[in-house]
Amino acid sequence: MTTTKKPYLTGHYAPVVDEITATDLTVEGTLPPELTGRLLRNSHNPKPGITPTHWFKGSGMVHGIRLRDGRAEWYRNRWVHTPALDGAPCMTEHGPDLTASTAGAHVIEHAGRLLALSEAALPFELTADLETVGAYDFGGKLTSAMTAHPKEDPVTGELHFFASSPFPPFLIHHVASADGKVLDSREVPGASAALKHDFALTAHHVVFLEGSVTFDPSEHSGIPYGWSEDQVSRIGVMPRGAGGAARIRWFEIAPGYGMHFANAYEDAHGRIVVEGPTVGRAGWQRSWNWWVGAPDRGAEPNSGSRNRRWTVDLAAGRVTEEQTDDLTVEFPTINDAYLGREHRYQYALSFPDDLGVGNHGLVKYDRSTGGRQVLPFGTGRLPGEAVFVPAAEAGPGDEDAGYLLTVVSDLNADASQLLVLDATDLALPPVATVHLPRRVPAMIHGSWIPDAEAPAASWVLSSKWGQARL
Repeated sequence: MTTTKKPYLTGHYAPVVDEITATDLTVEGTLPPELTGRLLRNSHNPKPGITPTHWFKGSGMVHGIRLRDGRAEWYRNRWVHTPALDGAPCMTEHGPDLTASTAGAHVIEHAGRLLALSEAALPFELTADLETVGAYDFGGKLTSAMTAHPKEDPVTGELHFFASSPFPPFLIHHVASADGKVLDSREVPGASAALKHDFALTAHHVVFLEGSVTFDPSEHSGIPYGWSEDQVSRIGVMPRGAGGAARIRWFEIAPGYGMHFANAYEDAHGRIVVEGPTVGRAGWQRSWNWWVGAPDRGAEPNSGSRNRRWTVDLAAGRVTEEQTDDLTVEFPTINDAYLGREHRYQYALSFPDDLGVGNHGLVKYDRSTGGRQVLPFGTGRLPGEAVFVPAAEAGPGDEDAGYLLTVVSDLNADASQLLVLDATDLALPPVATVHLPRRVPAMIHGSWIPDAEAPAASWVLSSKWGQARL
């Protein structure tokens, strides 16, 4: 370990050095009554004096903002106290230590448990006040790592997740019930050592993506992956339910790599449509060099991640794909009531440069019209991943009736704010601004955790697969 300043330890990404709690935060505007709950965000935040060999190896720190009755009751941040926080190695003489997690990529709630996630280890359970309970293995049923991107089906309440490994078994798919019990765990045939960070869910299928990034034993950053021209890019489509793993089909696609999916669904013709930003080799290397702190950022133009759509025709046995936009974007999100079903709107962050000081923005896409709306944040201000919360008065078809919550890192003022934006029109002034007691580092993923008694949208999402109450 050294104290050399890496890019992931500076600017918007500079870690905070302590845990604090602040109450009665200043609010400008009016917080809607349906914003009764907690916005939780996770980040890589190593302890002072520690420089991880890779951004992803920084220990997790969860930041929380408690909203209720029009007030911002508190902000608090807590490290996820895993063995890795104190320097425990992730490997032992007996193999991987599944408790040596950084737990720094995401935080979710399922079946009443808060779980901080990374993709190489077990999740870590947190209390409502973000104190660490410990590693959570679903009552002994989970004996593998857990992805940082589980998917909760809004109709069934099931939680789907997977474990990916550079060694056999390369891919295991898990399903937990709405009340948190693991129902099934299956090895997925035909998978390879390719890096699988995210996946997608439809009403009837689980969708995996294997891109051009795979296990690389020569990589010494501690994250043993790299680009390979020999790694075939593929989409795997696996039927949900008993026996689905044995019926998975793999379809070759163009070389590239996608970190995150926006969504997937089955269209009116039974085809599977998958969307998310992807990069080519230059874009991957550009990102990787930043993640490991290499000085060469590369200068190839137009190498950023662009939105892509794959349409898998199961009957014809082929995939068509297209780039759908020319903006450099990442961190795609949707109204999660539409997860696995056809959606009209999706959101993302736009990244005009790599220095973290340019005019970053929040993007709203209308997939019906092909239009997009960009909200620029100005030099030195970086918004975080936008989390959608439905409005209480939302009715059937009002997919974008709600709010986008984003935490902004402001280098100009050395401060941060939680912005509550009207999702129907990003050009409108913020509905509310919550001033946080410190500048919060740029974070990875997070969740809105509503109180059980919080006001919610009264309509019911109906489909041929069932109903989901929002």
